[in-house]
Amino acid sequence: MLNSTKQMLMDTYKINEEVFNLYEKALEDVKDQFKFYDEIREFNQLKVLKALQDENISESHFTNSSGYGYGDIGRDSLDKVYARIFNTESALVRPHFVNGTHAIGAALFGNLRPNDTMLSVCGLPYDTLHNIIGIGDDDKKVGSLKEYGVKYKMIALKNEKVDIEKVKSELREDKSIKLVHIQRSTGYGWRKSLSVDEIGEIIKEIKTVNPEVIVFVDNCYGEFIDTKEPTDVGADIVAGSLIKNIGGGIAPTGGYIAGKEEYVTQASYRLTIPGIGGECGSTFGVMRQLYEGLFLAPHVAMEAVKGAVFCARIMELSGFEVLPKYNDKRSDIIQSIKFNDKNKLINFIKGIQKGSPIDSFAECEPWDMPGYEDQVIMAAGAFVQGASIELSADAPIREPYIGYLQGGLTFDHAKIGILIALSKLLSAK
Repeated sequence: MLNSTKQMLMDTYKINEEVFNLYEKALEDVKDQFKFYDEIREFNQLKVLKALQDENISESHFTNSSGYGYGDIGRDSLDKVYARIFNTESALVRPHFVNGTHAIGAALFGNLRPNDTMLSVCGLPYDTLHNIIGIGDDDKKVGSLKEYGVKYKMIALKNEKVDIEKVKSELREDKSIKLVHIQRSTGYGWRKSLSVDEIGEIIKEIKTVNPEVIVFVDNCYGEFIDTKEPTDVGADIVAGSLIKNIGGGIAPTGGYIAGKEEYVTQASYRLTIPGIGGECGSTFGVMRQLYEGLFLAPHVAMEAVKGAVFCARIMELSGFEVLPKYNDKRSDIIQSIKFNDKNKLINFIKGIQKGSPIDSFAECEPWDMPGYEDQVIMAAGAFVQGASIELSADAPIREPYIGYLQGGLTFDHAKIGILIALSKLLSAK
C-alpha cells in the first residue's frame, strides 16, 4: 500500500498501525489463493464471451420493448446465452423476478403439485424460503406450498455434510418425493458451501435411487466461482439472482432459472401465467445492462471472492473464527465470521456500512426484515439497492452472532471496507 494511501486511511478513518500490520500479513498470506482464482476467472470469461458470440449478439438486442413485449429479441436471445453458459436446454432470464427468492419460488411452485413432496437435503433452507414452503406459523395464510397440498421433508446435515445415505433411504421409502432441494450456499448457517463436485456426487447418488426425481439447486452466490455450474454435473434446474454474481454489478434487478426445458417452462408459468410463460414481458430498456453485467460477471465475482479470502485471513489473524478458512477452496462469495458477541457483530456490520460508497452516513440497526424470523442487521450501501455482489454484510441477531460478508465490485474497495470495519470493531473494545 502506498504511503499516501495509508496516510489517507489513517487520517480519514482513524485506522491504526495494529490494523495495518494485520493487513500486510494477510495480504502476503493470500497471494497463492488469488492466483488460483484468477485462472478460474479467465476460463469463465472465455465461456461467457463464446456464448455471446455463438448467439450473434449485436446492438439490436439491446431492445426497449413495451406492452406485452412479444418478439423481444434481446430478452429471448439472453435466455439462449444463459442456456449455453449453464449447458442446459432452456433458460428464463427476466427483470420481472424481484429477487433470487422469487426465482426459486417460481421454480418450486411451477414443478410441484398437490400431494408431491419436496425434500430439502441441506437442512433448513434459507430464511426467506420458509414462507414459500410453509415452515413455521400455521396461522399465516400466505399461499405457501403447504397450503396448496405440497408436503415438505428435511434431512439435517451430518458433520456439516449432506447425509446421503439417509437421503437415499428417504427416497426409497417415500415415493411422493417429486423434488430434491439442494442449497449450494450456507444461508445463515455455519458450514462450507457445497462445491460443484460435491453437488455432482450428491446428484449421482440420488439418481441411482430415483432417476425421475427433479434435482433443484439454489445457485445464489455461486455463479462463476468454479469452472462448472451445478447443471454441468446433473442438476435438472437451478435459479439465482441478477443482483448477485451473475449480474456483474450492472444488472439493476432480476433473476434467472436454467435447466431442462420442461422444468423451465413450468417455472415460467408461475412467473406469468399458464399459456403465456416467457412469451410476454416487456423489458423496460434494461437489456443492455443485463448483457453487459453478464459479460463483466466472471471478473466481478472473483473480485468479491478475493475480498472474502482477504477478510477470512485478516479476521482470523485478529482472533476470530472464520468459515471458510482463507485457503479453503470456495464455492460461493460469502465469508462467515463468528463473533460470539452481539455488540462486536453489530460494530463490524456498521463498519462495512461506513466503508460503502452509497449511504456511508447511515447508521444501520437491527430490524424486523420481511421474510426473516430474527431481527437482521444489514450493511448495504450499494449502487443497486440490496445488491450483494456489491460489498455488503448482514447477520441475524441470534447466537452465536455470526456475520456474513459478501461482495465487492473491486477488491480494492472490499479491502478498504474490511479495514474500516475491523478498525471500528477493535476501537470499540
